[in-house]
Amino acid sequence: MTQSEHGVSLASIYQARRRIAGQAARTPLVCSRALSERFDAEILLKLETQQPTGAFKLRGATNMIAALIERHGRDALEAGVVTASTGNHGRAVAFAASRLGIAATICLSRLVPANKVVAIEALGAEVRRVGESQDEAFGEVERLVHERGMTLIPPFDDPLIAAGQGTIGLELMEDAPDLDRVIVGLSGGGLLGGIGAAVKAIRPETRLTGVSLSHGAAMWESLQAGRPVAVEEVESLADSLGGGIGLDNRCTFGLVREVMDDHYQVSEVAIAHAMVDLLEHEKLLVEGAAAVGLAALAEHGIEVRGQRVALILSGNGVALETLDRARSMCGR
Repeated sequence: MTQSEHGVSLASIYQARRRIAGQAARTPLVCSRALSERFDAEILLKLETQQPTGAFKLRGATNMIAALIERHGRDALEAGVVTASTGNHGRAVAFAASRLGIAATICLSRLVPANKVVAIEALGAEVRRVGESQDEAFGEVERLVHERGMTLIPPFDDPLIAAGQGTIGLELMEDAPDLDRVIVGLSGGGLLGGIGAAVKAIRPETRLTGVSLSHGAAMWESLQAGRPVAVEEVESLADSLGGGIGLDNRCTFGLVREVMDDHYQVSEVAIAHAMVDLLEHEKLLVEGAAAVGLAALAEHGIEVRGQRVALILSGNGVALETLDRARSMCGR
C-alpha cells in the first residue's frame, strides 16, 4: 500500500499538529534511570498519560473533528459525532466535541471497565452499552450514522486519526533525534502507524517495534493472514488493545505493514509485572496497554544494549480493581 492509498504523510502529520495545538498536550519524554540500568540502554518514556484525557487518543480525535469543521463547516456536524471505543477514544471524542460545542454519542461494549464509562459520561456525552465486543458496538454506530445522520469518528482506521497520533512521532524526533528503537502497543494500528509514518519519514533507520496481546491480537493475526481477519475478543489487563481492526480496513492495516519492523506478543503476567514496576519504581500509574513495551523488553529479552529506546506510555485509564489484579498476579 502506497502513501497515497493509506493517506498518511509527513505533511498531513504536520497539519495535524497545527490543528491540535492548544487542545492536546505536547507530552514529556523522560529518561528512566532504573530501566536504563536494568536493560543497559537509555530507556525513554513518552508520557501520553499526561494528556488532558489521560491517553494519546485525544490527538487523533481532535485532529479529525477540527479537520471536518475546517473542510465542511460546523453545520456538517449538527447531528453530532459518534464512535465505538474500548474507552480512551470515546473519552477523547467526548472531550474534543465538548470543547467545540458538538453533541457526542459513545458506543461501548460491556467489556469496557466502569471507570472509563464514568469518565466519558462526565464529559457530557451519551453512552450506549451494546454487545460483548467492539465490533458489536460498531453495529450501533452504523445504525446511528444511517438513521440520524451522525458523523463517525473512527477509533483508528482513518488517515486523520492516524495523522493525529503521528504527532507523537514528530515530538520523539525533535526530543531524541537519534532514537534507535520505538516500542509501541499495537491494536487497531492508529498509534503505531501514525508514529511510524512520522519517524520513518524523518529517520528511516529507527526500528519500530509493535507489541500485542498473546491472545486476540487482531492486527497481528491479520498481518499473518495477509488480509484483515476477525478474532475473538478476550478480557485482558490491557483492555485498550482489544477489538478487531475491521474487515474493510482501509488505512491502518496497510500503514502498519509498511512501517513496523518487528513484533512481539506478551502474556498477562508480563503485563502485570510491567504495570507494577512502572508504579513502584517510576511512580507512574499506567493502564495495561501502556505497559506492554516494558513487558516485551522483559519477557522477550529484546536486544537493546547501548541503544536509545523510547517506550510509549499510552494512557493511565486503569481501574483500581484492575491494578489490584495486576498486583495479585505479581504476588504483591
